[in-house]
Amino acid sequence: MGHAEIIPLDDMRANHHRRQLRQSLHADFDRWLDTLEADLDDAAMTLSDLTTTLWQLRQDLMGQLTQTIIQHLHAAEVDLHQTSCPTCERSLKVRRQYRRTVETLLGPLELKRSYFYGTMCCRGCHPLDVSLEVVASRYQLDIQQAIAKLCAEVPYETAQALFEELSGMSLSAERMHTLTNALANGLSVMDVAPDADEMRAQIGKLRAGKLRRPVMVLAIDGAHVPTRPDEAGELRDAPKRYRARRSRWKGGYKEAKGLRLYAFEEDRIVHVLSWHQIQNDEAIGEALDQIEQAGLIREDDVRLCVIGDGAPWIWNQIESRFPHARQVLDYYHCSERIHQVSASLYGQGVKAQEWAEATLTRLYLGEAGHVIGGLKRMRVSSQEQSHEIVKLIDYLKEHRHRTTYGQLRRGGYAIGSGGVESANKFISHVRLKRSGAWWYVGNSNRMLALRCAKYNGTFERVIKRRREQRATV
Repeated sequence: MGHAEIIPLDDMRANHHRRQLRQSLHADFDRWLDTLEADLDDAAMTLSDLTTTLWQLRQDLMGQLTQTIIQHLHAAEVDLHQTSCPTCERSLKVRRQYRRTVETLLGPLELKRSYFYGTMCCRGCHPLDVSLEVVASRYQLDIQQAIAKLCAEVPYETAQALFEELSGMSLSAERMHTLTNALANGLSVMDVAPDADEMRAQIGKLRAGKLRRPVMVLAIDGAHVPTRPDEAGELRDAPKRYRARRSRWKGGYKEAKGLRLYAFEEDRIVHVLSWHQIQNDEAIGEALDQIEQAGLIREDDVRLCVIGDGAPWIWNQIESRFPHARQVLDYYHCSERIHQVSASLYGQGVKAQEWAEATLTRLYLGEAGHVIGGLKRMRVSSQEQSHEIVKLIDYLKEHRHRTTYGQLRRGGYAIGSGGVESANKFISHVRLKRSGAWWYVGNSNRMLALRCAKYNGTFERVIKRRREQRATV
């Protein structure tokens, strides 16, 4: 006679719960099929008609299935009668059951939650919300993430139309604006930057099989953003017909100071980090301090090269923080100065072009001293020409140690700021410089932070930060 198999009690309970869950899911699906049958036309339906009908009904099914799974997997939190206060750790008894409807990309969910209140700490809590990581907003993180990604690419009105078309959910452009700004509120450079481990892995990949340390470029530049004053949003104390008239505020452009950290792999730029904000010199200096302290720029592992134009604020932030970095004056900004002098001396003819190209060739070969000597020996016919030559001589003298382009090229360093100029274009200009767009400074900085997170590949970290900061009231 064989021995009977012993089945653990926990396994029996788990199998029983799974059978109950399957029965509940089958019942939900049967109810959804009844709805589907009522919407199906007896006449021959095209594939487009059929997919449209199923698309419109999908959220009813997915939302109900999700709600049923939550009720089974979190039954303890749904019907919880006693818990420990997360603040004062005192034992609390349930006050009452609350129902709350939240929106997800799968559809609306109605959550039944036990509510507890601590009289000593004066704090309330819903354990089910904590377990499910439900955020305070009606619209949950999957919706917020989709909205933020859309709004970071296109204007809010366009994002609203696209979101409704792609998801079947209708949200106003104002609501999308609010959710996007809430998601990006308070983002710092370290919230959108890769961490030190990712940096080490990337540098290790660049160093593999090479005798010399890879060149890491830190390029700094500014881009202008159309802004409006904060008082532009204030309502005027007047009847509505007057308030609806054209705004009386005057917009202006402010500089979004930005930095980009990148490396080279053969003939390809390897992007590492971008950070752009409307900020003062001290703020971008603080961002550089945070990047350095986090170990994202390791001068022992790379050959650091800093590129900028002649703006003093750039070099003031660099010289004290990265004294051993190779400083490079952007060759193309220098070229603009030379062409300006060329036009002053020779106009717009062939002679002007020949002089400018000959001067730039000497600079390209690293002969800044010969260029300065030649400028000093030039004969001028007007005070204006003399003034332009003196300005160029002072400019080249001030940045002479940054114009050794021949030596820099032999060392594999970059001599142009095209990397940060393209970052200005794709991060700032493409989204913020649209026809008729005028941004509040705070909103523009939040949008810039989101776009930096996108290009840095750290958008998921922004969502994680939002999840950790959730406030369930």
